[in-house]
Amino acid sequence: METILQLGGHRLPARLPGEPRVTDGGLIIPAGDVQILHPFGATNFYRHGWNSYSPTSWWPLGGDPLRIPEESRRLTADDIDNDSPWRHGGSAVGAIDGPDGNVLLLGGLGLDVPRVEADGRMLAGHLETGDADWFLAYGPEEQVFRRYADLLGERLGRRTPSAGNVWCSWYSFFEDITEPLIHKVLEDLRGYPFDVVQLDDGWERCVGDWEANADFPSGMAEMASRIRDHGFTPGLWLSPFIAPAQSEVYRTRPHLFLHDEHGDPKPAGFNWGNSYFALDTTLPETRDHLVDTFQKVRDWGYRYLKLDFMYAGALSGARHQDVPREEAYRDAVRLIREVAGEDTYLLGSGVPVIPSIGIFDGIRVSPDVAPYWDNSERSTDYSGAGARNAVIASLHRLWLRPLLEVDPDPVFFRTRYNLLDDDTKRLLVDLAHICGFRAVSDPVEWLDEPERRALTAFLTERPEVRRVDRYRFTIDGRDVDFEPYVNPTGRVSDRLLVK
Repeated sequence: METILQLGGHRLPARLPGEPRVTDGGLIIPAGDVQILHPFGATNFYRHGWNSYSPTSWWPLGGDPLRIPEESRRLTADDIDNDSPWRHGGSAVGAIDGPDGNVLLLGGLGLDVPRVEADGRMLAGHLETGDADWFLAYGPEEQVFRRYADLLGERLGRRTPSAGNVWCSWYSFFEDITEPLIHKVLEDLRGYPFDVVQLDDGWERCVGDWEANADFPSGMAEMASRIRDHGFTPGLWLSPFIAPAQSEVYRTRPHLFLHDEHGDPKPAGFNWGNSYFALDTTLPETRDHLVDTFQKVRDWGYRYLKLDFMYAGALSGARHQDVPREEAYRDAVRLIREVAGEDTYLLGSGVPVIPSIGIFDGIRVSPDVAPYWDNSERSTDYSGAGARNAVIASLHRLWLRPLLEVDPDPVFFRTRYNLLDDDTKRLLVDLAHICGFRAVSDPVEWLDEPERRALTAFLTERPEVRRVDRYRFTIDGRDVDFEPYVNPTGRVSDRLLVK
């Protein structure tokens, strides 16, 4: 139907699939394709990425779209099925700046891979599959995003547990972790107010084969016991939906994996020097495999799980059951939640954001942080590792906070093995306070005394945070402005170290 919508004093010609109904703060539009003409011109567009790693930011409509330039990276870090080099578009929700400081927001309210696109004349939404309504609103940015989050929470649920203070092995040791090394870390962490000690990638035989490798000869149950004995909750990293070709699970049970329309295994990404593949989570045998894996991890004693590369469960492909891909994903993570238990904190990384709401306690909301500001060789890839990309994406996903914890990735206090200067280290600390999620990867032995004092202060302080505008905050009355870092006016490399 064609109609004229009245929002915020603006007349908006629209083509809708059905009659809209008024709700608090805006309109609910029935499922289907939506086209709304706007009078705002080539202003800024809020582009929301599909998964944790995806570029997410306000972006000028007058330039090229914000997207990942390299196809192989795009497969991992965004929704490759809906990518376009010509159209400004993003996943689930989009918005455009109005001339009066307000924004026009269109957001999908379900799991049908909603996509929002924009240009200087139109804001449009379409669904990959069927029956998710839309929310349309015009008003102050924080207000309309909060209302959108409320509506998502009503439909998908929300989780409120707190992870507490987390120490994670990844950004110091990466895959080079061993049992003696973690024992040393635990001894050094005595007296520091951490709640969780989480082992990241490097403990397993192979991605997909979730048993301890030779560097953990006492096994993972003993390691969990050791972590508990030091007063911390044991945490563990897994990527349960993927496996590379060299893994035992792929070599012995290739039928468990997603295939393309020709029956060939469908790559889900590239890492660890190889392509990796996605499990078909609609197969009963795959579901049994997931149950066995997470029952084992629970029996070992881990009550904080970081689940990575989770987007693979929502890739398109030939499945045993013909169900929409985001529905297949959500059903699988719901199974993981059932086995892991309500008392286990689930942190999702690389998750499709909207289908994860109501099941995960927290999600990563950015690409990997790094001990450098940016990588000059891929400065146009906003999904790559680096403090810049972590800051930008995290700031633009703060609206998710009423639904779950938003993890901007660890902060750094160390000088050793770190190219970040004091200002950018402070920026990451400020961001963590704003997000309300505090994680660190620095080994205590890498820190000097002032750095150790700063670490303790970070873990114990709970400053008052107030949002002033899009990129400005006050933290205990101190003004914090991210604008020069999000939208720099000069060459960042003139004032920040880049890799």
